[in-house]
Amino acid sequence: MNPICSQVRVRVPATSANLGSGFDTVGLALDYHDELTFTLNPDPTDGIAHVFIHGEGEDTLPRDETHLVVSTFRRACATFGLGRVGFTLEATNNIPQARGMGSSAEAIVAGIAAAAAFAQPGELNRPAIFDMAAQIEGHPDNVAPAVFGGLTVSWDFATAEGVGSVAIPGGEPLHGGFHTVNYPVDPAITAAVFVPDYELSTEKARQALPKEVPHKDAVYNVSRVGLLPAAMNPVVLAQAEAQGGADALGGAAAGVAGAGTANAAQVTPAAFATAAAQANALLFTATQDRLHQPYRTPLMPPSSELIDMFRAKGYAAAVSGAGPCVLVLHYGNAREAIDQVAATQLASGHWRVLHLPINTKGVEIERR
Repeated sequence: MNPICSQVRVRVPATSANLGSGFDTVGLALDYHDELTFTLNPDPTDGIAHVFIHGEGEDTLPRDETHLVVSTFRRACATFGLGRVGFTLEATNNIPQARGMGSSAEAIVAGIAAAAAFAQPGELNRPAIFDMAAQIEGHPDNVAPAVFGGLTVSWDFATAEGVGSVAIPGGEPLHGGFHTVNYPVDPAITAAVFVPDYELSTEKARQALPKEVPHKDAVYNVSRVGLLPAAMNPVVLAQAEAQGGADALGGAAAGVAGAGTANAAQVTPAAFATAAAQANALLFTATQDRLHQPYRTPLMPPSSELIDMFRAKGYAAAVSGAGPCVLVLHYGNAREAIDQVAATQLASGHWRVLHLPINTKGVEIERR
């Protein structure tokens, strides 16, 4: 199969996984991107990958076939029937490396999306890209928001050997492997990401985790992660107030799937104000965790200290991914107040902060 175009530009958002309680399952796309341009070599006999890197990782990332974007692109090209093609990759990296903002997931998604764009016309087949990316990454929490945008909850639908797909009455069979659900996020919710000047490898962060956790800690996290979709979409809470439903939290849990079609005209300003207050309270609760952050604290004391400072003042703070970045979620504008809490860290020169909207588009491509 021949490529359908000569150049593809790919834009992939940064992501934050876990969000405290949702270990290895929850991810959030952030409006902060790496941008990569793949240009096919004019000489068809030149099958080499020529790699140019600007920004994050320009002094440390490889510039040959071992680069994660290149190796993933090669693998995806083979899957899509393109075979080996020569190309120039020019990457402008904004996402920090080894900080917990999904840089490896970004690289994997970029390579697959580019290969798909060269091989297939029209819109990207996002479910197929997600499935391949999750298989390569080994877990879906970062690749899901990078592909779909927004808030995602993902899982590995494991079936017993030989069982095969599970029949769904009136629908398509639910196959084994990775799946994800994409939840709406209120545009008033923003993320402040505090980026330190030190790194932490995901491998070391995983090695710090115990093989077993107390049952009460598992229950604790399950109760918290169930609140995240409601906390990230306060319009549902406002609907519950407007409808005079049972309990606002119960209404949120029941209505989150249809939140994207909410009729805001039916919600009073007072109900929205109540929803906003509840959103930050729920965000604080939903980001509590006992499964992974306590065990990783010794690996990143400055990050843990910053999280404790924020949470002591009522902010929904958590480790971003495996760390060491710190994520602070908030409904409404609190930029100055958030910076003030971390004023000492920011003044030290060892930290910087990114105030970011939530990305709702996921990976984007442009063919030329």
